[in-house]
Amino acid sequence: MNVSRGIKFTRVLDAVAAGTSDQNSSSVDMKSFDACTFVIGFGAITASAVTSVKIQGSDDDSTWSDLTGTAITVADSDDNKIVLAEINQPQQRYVRCVVDRGTQNAVIDFAVAMQSKPSKAPVAQSGSVLGSEFHQAPAVGTA
Repeated sequence: MNVSRGIKFTRVLDAVAAGTSDQNSSSVDMKSFDACTFVIGFGAITASAVTSVKIQGSDDDSTWSDLTGTAITVADSDDNKIVLAEINQPQQRYVRCVVDRGTQNAVIDFAVAMQSKPSKAPVAQSGSVLGSEFHQAPAVGTA
């Protein structure tokens, strides 16, 4: 499978400065997709910070519930690392990631949702994607 043709990429959370407030990503509509992987990037995390990522689901895109077993702990030594949280066959139509920040500052660089296993390909990319190209066996030459 070609990544740009079979996976829909959506930026769901912009950079968030150091802080302790929880951050909810934008929701992702799973209609026509069977899986979603959230990629959450972190910057500096202050010593003693209590930080984690979890996934929530919703039937109506307004009432949210945590999905069992999806919490991932981010250590205060995990500066400049990413978390991958994948949901396969969610039971709700909408999903989102939540970054729970407490006690000390944690910087969030971004969060991207990668929806996969589409019912129809190629997929249309979201408006947060600036451009997308696919090249099959390109010849050597000027880019």
